[in-house]
Amino acid sequence: MSLLRDRFGVEAAAAMQAFASSLEVDLEMLSDDIVGSVAHVCMLGEVGLLDEDETRTLVEGLAAVQAEIENGDWMPTDAHEDIHMAIEARLIEIVGSVGGKLHTARSRNDQVATDVRLWLQRHVASLRTAIASLVETLLACVESDGRIVIPGYTHLQRGQPILLGHHLLAHAWALERDLQRFDDAWGRANASPLGACAMAGTAFPIDRHRTAELLGLAAPVENAMDAVAARDHAMEIAAACAIATTHMSRLADELVLWSSSEFGFVRHGDGFSTGSSIMPQKRNPDAAELVRGRAARVQGDLHTLLSLVRGQPMAYNRDLQEDRRPLFDAVRTTTDSAIVLAGALGELVFVDRFESELRGDFSLATEIADFLTSTGLTFREAHGVAARMVKWCEDNATDLNGITPAIAAEFHPALADGLDALLDPRAAAERRTSYGGTAWSEVERQVTIIRQRLS
Repeated sequence: MSLLRDRFGVEAAAAMQAFASSLEVDLEMLSDDIVGSVAHVCMLGEVGLLDEDETRTLVEGLAAVQAEIENGDWMPTDAHEDIHMAIEARLIEIVGSVGGKLHTARSRNDQVATDVRLWLQRHVASLRTAIASLVETLLACVESDGRIVIPGYTHLQRGQPILLGHHLLAHAWALERDLQRFDDAWGRANASPLGACAMAGTAFPIDRHRTAELLGLAAPVENAMDAVAARDHAMEIAAACAIATTHMSRLADELVLWSSSEFGFVRHGDGFSTGSSIMPQKRNPDAAELVRGRAARVQGDLHTLLSLVRGQPMAYNRDLQEDRRPLFDAVRTTTDSAIVLAGALGELVFVDRFESELRGDFSLATEIADFLTSTGLTFREAHGVAARMVKWCEDNATDLNGITPAIAAEFHPALADGLDALLDPRAAAERRTSYGGTAWSEVERQVTIIRQRLS
């Protein structure tokens, strides 16, 4: 009979065992559960609740159970309910009755809460590395191709000529803030519930600070009830994942648009493109599209966690068993998305064609307005002159190149000799030297700052 059925005298119904089992997702926390149990055993030994032989026997037995499961020599079943009871049951089979001392001054409530934080300790670090690598890939693109002139858009309409590096850095800064969010969130998750027991602590003379130290966590969670009930750290990390994947989705969406024939900004590499089952010519940007799609799933994971906790009373409720699947999926999916997006970016070929195409484009109308403002007009007056010039071009089926010096002088005398110099898109981009502007000097400055922050 399973360890927790003495109260009933019979096993749970098979349907209940299957429905209540969390083994599928719990197996991801195998190493975390072992680490938590070893720390707990060592602390029990240090405070005198276990003798030296018992401590050694339990530590060695836990290592044996872990090896058996990892090697496939023994596997828990639904009858064990979860990885925690499975490990304890197998430990007792291996080392005998002393295995029953493992759970002294501990509940599954604080045990699973600790396991989840240890899982996050490992995986948030990997997630942060993946996002940092994505930012580094963006910076590499800036340094190799960032001087290319492209149209800058608002409302998906051409706004002003900019450097490609300026555009890519906008994405890099968003992702750099995501790194800050994960660091900040982990600062609150970095605490140990172990020793909180069911919700009220214990009468045994345990040392919760020592187990926190052994686990590499900053300190114990202060309140025992909060320790087992709190899931805001999971929600916060899932929220950071949702924000990060939204930023990745925004970048991915542009890579999809930019690779179309209508835009023609980039060509996706072979390693991160797919073909069509019917159209032989297709080079589909599936990597970017999947990153865009997975962002929706991570948002769903966050919503699941928020909905799961919102209606629960203190302290532990079995509903909380459902927290791991969305949390783990959010972290894994965000990590994978960052890795794939970095790979796709690394293979991109950026097309340098706009320096000539944008000469005289309406996106240079702001240059005219700025120039006229520098001659003494108010900006609104200058804006009106430039707007009327664009209207004239539209009426005459031309762009700004079609305005001769004589016609320009009719709009304003100062334009008679100066219009041509205003229609150079690269010069327009390089004139924007204000802090954070698109000029190459500002692009280089920002690359340096981001690199310093990453290091």
